[in-house]
Amino acid sequence: MRTTRRSRLLPDTAPWRSSRDFRLLFFQGAMTFFGSFMAMIALPLQIKELTDSPLAVGAMGAVELVPLVVFGLYGGALADSLDRRRLILLSEAGLGLLALVLLVNALLPSPLLWPLYLVAAGVSALSGLQRPALDSMLARIVPHEQQTAAAALNALRYQIGAIAGPALAGLVVAYAGHAAAYGITVAGFTVSVLLCARLSPAPPSPGAERPSLRAIAEGARHAWSRPVLLGTYAVDLAAMFFAFPNTIFPFLADELDAVWALGLMYSAGAVGSLLLGLTSGWTSRVRRHGLFVVCGAAVWGAAIAAAGWFTHIWPVLVCLAVAGAGDMLSGLGRATIWNQTIPEELRGRLAGIEVLSYSVGPQLGQVRAGTVAGWTGTRPAFWSGGLMCVAAVAVLSALLPRLVTYDADTDPDAVARRAAKQAESLAA
Repeated sequence: MRTTRRSRLLPDTAPWRSSRDFRLLFFQGAMTFFGSFMAMIALPLQIKELTDSPLAVGAMGAVELVPLVVFGLYGGALADSLDRRRLILLSEAGLGLLALVLLVNALLPSPLLWPLYLVAAGVSALSGLQRPALDSMLARIVPHEQQTAAAALNALRYQIGAIAGPALAGLVVAYAGHAAAYGITVAGFTVSVLLCARLSPAPPSPGAERPSLRAIAEGARHAWSRPVLLGTYAVDLAAMFFAFPNTIFPFLADELDAVWALGLMYSAGAVGSLLLGLTSGWTSRVRRHGLFVVCGAAVWGAAIAAAGWFTHIWPVLVCLAVAGAGDMLSGLGRATIWNQTIPEELRGRLAGIEVLSYSVGPQLGQVRAGTVAGWTGTRPAFWSGGLMCVAAVAVLSALLPRLVTYDADTDPDAVARRAAKQAESLAA
């Protein structure tokens, strides 16, 4: 009985066993995350050392946003018209070359500032090109009924990297310098490129269109015509816009007289997500994934609101961890619905639209949090944003009831996609 209960909680590893390409992408992603977190910590710290200007460090976010949005949409169109394996491989190699530029610049007697911004923009552009191809590969290489398990394993991999990566990166930068961190980044991308080269070819669907604005618009029209898909994007945008307070963590730490806990505040959400991932076995047996999206976003908002009410650091950290678990639950629901319902020929373009939700929501959320904190104070910025998030999720659930009632066994798009997947398997 104990073994049965334990197996119901532990992550479902069926995708590892059933798909060689999933195993390759899993470990490729682990190496990429590890190397990227090294650069993510080292790059702003190097800009700070060269300029001693908060504005110069903050400008990196502005440099990254536009390329991510533009190339994310274009990358979605490319993913539907080219071999996705080739697109992933070439963009990964490009990211490795940009890491090499950082390494060479760091080794100069007097490192230059402008290459840091150039590389930041280049990384954002290449990530935007690559992400739709990576996201759209999952539905092709993993069986239909294992999509939730695959999403949970991928999220678990990311959360482990999000916790360990920055901590190790901070130590490397502090004791070995920026060049050492960039050297580890280059090594990580080298291994990742070798793993990508072993992936099976992933050619486009027959009759695939060339990348164009018309092709991107076709993907947008498909998303707009599907209330379930529209709901996943809208709920995510609302949650991030109203309740993404990371930019004001330092101010809350000051008010709570807990500057020492600032790093814990940034990592608490990842800890909560990790705990849910480690006990995610039960999610593979749920068919109502729209409830994951809605309930997870509501938990996220309620926990952020609660964090604004407490006056001691430890309850705040618990709230942030609960928020992270809610965010991961919502993310599992979104990923499963996308991979179970989107037609293969449109998958890349819809993944490109998801990049918009992923990038724009948190950026606007940080602006909202900072603005409200300036008007009303830090803690009101937390609880007001969290409450508005819960209210927005409730309104969207009422306006888009098909998201709430989504059932993987009966939804027409999910049924059609499952039949197409079975036909592909029989043909192979």
